[in-house]
Amino acid sequence: MRLIYIHQYFRTPEQGGAVRSYHLARGLVQAGLAVDMITAHDGPGYDQRWIDGIRVHYLPVAYDQKFGFLKRVWAFWIFVIAAKRLVKKLPRPDLLYITSTPLTTGLVGLWAKRRLALPYIFEVRDLWPEAPIQVGAIRNPILKKLLYSLEKRIYDQALSLVALSPGIASHLRKTSPERAIALIPNFSDLDTFFPKEKNQLLTAQFGLKGGLTIAYTGALGQVNALEELLDLAEMAQKRQKNWNFLIMGAGSHAEKLKEIAQARALNRVRFIPFGSKNEVNDILNLADLAWISFAHLPVLKTNSPNKFFDALAAGKAILVNHKGWVYDLVKTHELGISCLPGKMEAAFAKLENLEQNPSELDRMGRNSRKLAESYFSRELAVSRLLEVVDPKPNVTPGGVADIRTA
Repeated sequence: MRLIYIHQYFRTPEQGGAVRSYHLARGLVQAGLAVDMITAHDGPGYDQRWIDGIRVHYLPVAYDQKFGFLKRVWAFWIFVIAAKRLVKKLPRPDLLYITSTPLTTGLVGLWAKRRLALPYIFEVRDLWPEAPIQVGAIRNPILKKLLYSLEKRIYDQALSLVALSPGIASHLRKTSPERAIALIPNFSDLDTFFPKEKNQLLTAQFGLKGGLTIAYTGALGQVNALEELLDLAEMAQKRQKNWNFLIMGAGSHAEKLKEIAQARALNRVRFIPFGSKNEVNDILNLADLAWISFAHLPVLKTNSPNKFFDALAAGKAILVNHKGWVYDLVKTHELGISCLPGKMEAAFAKLENLEQNPSELDRMGRNSRKLAESYFSRELAVSRLLEVVDPKPNVTPGGVADIRTA
């Protein structure tokens, strides 16, 4: 079977960032499928590389989180045009597997179905256009209507849909009730992320002395709510707690966050550059708790954040700032505690208690690793995807695949 996988932001573990598509595509190759990956890069022209059996096609379409709205839209549109041209040149596939974001990747699927009679499966990572509308990036009522119409059309024309969280699956059922929906959450890379001894060189480099260490490893964007972690750091400092705060990543709000930390003289906050997955594991293993946060918008409760699954695999207790699917998992499986709006005092008291009871932190960390191994392994995600690519009777129109997710 030949498959074209389309992901505008494909990354490898060495590059860091969201590597879901790398692992899924690699799993398909290992199962005997021929996979062409169409993606983009900042290079001056087209490039092709073989990466672990995946033939990766890099289209010259620059993109950066710091781009303004119009520049982002232009990058999305140019990628769609270039991807269409490339699909026509490649050997005819049996299927397209297209992942968002952005939603505009679905335009390639609509075109391929209409012009080339190629079926496509559409994977929904985040809810577009709902997310940018709630964030305030899209305000024009006519544009909103057009985007909602495009979203429904992309879903309705797909062979089937893949959702990354129960909340996303629920949205898909309401929007496109006739489509088959499979739930394949993000997953934990149990080989790359695992509990290990703290790197003493890094401990000395960051000046980590006593007290709790709380780490965030992920995007530093508008919707990631890192200001709340800085609020917690300020509270700890004012109360003379020797707690450490590590923030690793890159994004459009990185400089703003550094300015806030500097203005408040938060001397136990360390900003660490974006790095590979192995470097992320090193940082997580310096920490007692992993901070998982999003802005308090309803749509963001549906997210399936990579950083959460990395922290599970690393065996970390979780500190979550919002209600939603992740909060429910943390509460149900006793993975950590919450730090919700208006309840920071209560969260602070719980952190003080955990500081005095390291065995409880260890128990939460063991629960995290156990959950990752039992429900969110890479192998389980690949097996679910293979069922979607080659549908079995347990995926029914309008329903969700009968797969366990915790």
